[in-house]
Amino acid sequence: MQRVVDNALAVTKETVKTFTYESLNNVVRLINGVSAMLLAVLPGKASVLEGIHGWELRPTFRGPRLPRWMENGVSSFNKIVHELSVDSDTSSSIENSSDGEDSDYYPASRGPAKSGNFRPSPARTPKRLQSLKEHFIQRTTDRRRGVVEDLHLAIEVFIESSFDKVHKAAHCLLAPAETARTALRWFSSRNYDHVDSSPEGYEATVPTSVLSDDHPAPTERKTSVYSLNTDARTCQDVITELGYPYEAIRVVTADGYVLVLERIPRRDSRKVVFLQHGILDSSMGWVSNGVIGSPAFAAFDQGYDVYLGNFRGLVSREHINKNMSSRQYWNYSINEHGTQDIPAMIEKIHEIKISELNSNQADAEEVTNSDQPYKICAVCHSLGGAAILIYVVTARIEEKPHRLSRMILLSPAGFHDDSNFMFAAAEYLFLFLNPVLQPFLPAFYIPTKFFRMLLNKLARDFHNLPAVGGLVQTLMSYVVGGDSSNWVGVLGLPHYNMNDMPGVAYRVALHLAQMKHSKKFTMFDYGSAAANMEVYGSPEPLDLGEYYSFIDIPVDLVAGRKDRVIKPSMVRKHYKLMKEGGVDVSFNEFEYAHLDFTFSHREELLSYVMSRVLLLEPPSKQLARPKSLKVKKKSLQVRTSK
Repeated sequence: MQRVVDNALAVTKETVKTFTYESLNNVVRLINGVSAMLLAVLPGKASVLEGIHGWELRPTFRGPRLPRWMENGVSSFNKIVHELSVDSDTSSSIENSSDGEDSDYYPASRGPAKSGNFRPSPARTPKRLQSLKEHFIQRTTDRRRGVVEDLHLAIEVFIESSFDKVHKAAHCLLAPAETARTALRWFSSRNYDHVDSSPEGYEATVPTSVLSDDHPAPTERKTSVYSLNTDARTCQDVITELGYPYEAIRVVTADGYVLVLERIPRRDSRKVVFLQHGILDSSMGWVSNGVIGSPAFAAFDQGYDVYLGNFRGLVSREHINKNMSSRQYWNYSINEHGTQDIPAMIEKIHEIKISELNSNQADAEEVTNSDQPYKICAVCHSLGGAAILIYVVTARIEEKPHRLSRMILLSPAGFHDDSNFMFAAAEYLFLFLNPVLQPFLPAFYIPTKFFRMLLNKLARDFHNLPAVGGLVQTLMSYVVGGDSSNWVGVLGLPHYNMNDMPGVAYRVALHLAQMKHSKKFTMFDYGSAAANMEVYGSPEPLDLGEYYSFIDIPVDLVAGRKDRVIKPSMVRKHYKLMKEGGVDVSFNEFEYAHLDFTFSHREELLSYVMSRVLLLEPPSKQLARPKSLKVKKKSLQVRTSK
């Protein structure tokens, strides 16, 4: 009788599972189908989706060709990764062309295989190839589970637990004697088995042994645990997983904000690259393409000491004042990015390099006799470009050293008068509703872990459901004027997670609206002549474009022809004013959209950036300040409390 009941319960359980799974799958297919229908009738979808790198129904792994920036030398680690990547790609194509046979490949180090004479190596199997792909794939791996996958899992757990309880109840009813004996033993026993249940958290001890430099004895290693199957990896995780050195540096600005300056160190190098991200991004953007396609790794492989900057309000939302309210924390504009964040990070880099180079006795005399025995190149994207320009101009006006030797600005912000309808609507919204919005809206960010987790998981579903992802991609592109960047793909970056997600201060958005309205690259307008006079020494905010003649280092401007966020005409405006001011400036355009400069793997762009980085020259002497452009020094000490 018990066997009959067990069989009946097993059949019923599988039937319920199948019915539930199919119902959920049909609902998902319906949502995907409706999204496909909407996507088919939406205008401009082709131009949007064609720019998405790797947007496919069934993504396949393709080993990249050796980038041009690697021709003059690359680390041995990158050579191994590249060879394995290319070999894996070759194997994939062979496997796809074979008729079910277990084909394989020879490593690149054994020489190229001739077509027609190719013989599979018995030492490697498709299973082995897959593990190699997973281990050496250059883009950071998505470790999340989407909402649909969570529903599948939750349904299975619920069905299993429910039928397990029913099975136990039926067993008790069909075997009363055994049930009575079990109950008697349970009541008479004094010793209870206790099962340790560790509380949920992000730290768990994994029984693996590692050897540290200071303590050669094996120790236990603590590994991060990502609850609810979200991807909470940091820039440190990505860098160290790929085998590169890493260092995190705590930087405190003059107004008390705590920033995280991350580094891929070459301590003896006299060549430094400083990478600064744009709006709603972090240092993760410079390493998200992995070993082959990321500017940070490319610069390190060319012998540079690499620093990755992070603005306030992004990776680190800390302040030395622990009692500061959220409204007080977010009370800053782009001014503070350029006059507080950038100077603090650049000075920290200077302090570190002087200390490290001075520790080398052979270089001690040279360091002592030189203010700056190293060269530093700043590569900045979007808002980072505007901030670095504010930094250089204000430093020159105040006759302070800016330490930089070259700037490479990728689609820099600053001028925004040539834009689409959505940006124009946002401009009027901020300018006219500012008195109403500012008291209630300190910043744009997702405040709770639950909704950050939900967005993190939905990003995975957008990739699993191509039509839904395409629809979301199209709608998001409309908001930014039809820009074809992979906006959905960016949501898959690990720094968009439940623990930490970039935000934008209200005043930063208002500052951009002011720039667009004035058609000038100005500092923040505090709203009255008296307030501006107190801060800038004039009733109007400082027009930075008028001071481009102060820029005393080479500048390389790069624009994207498909960029609808910052159009090429706006980058040309920077170029024109710099050219008129006598700046050593170059201008180049590529067929890319706004996020392609950092997120997508663009070999042509990376090769160009590296070619400009390699043109670093010794810092020239600071130019004398023109008498016609006198500005009060105290006027540029912008205050965040204003």
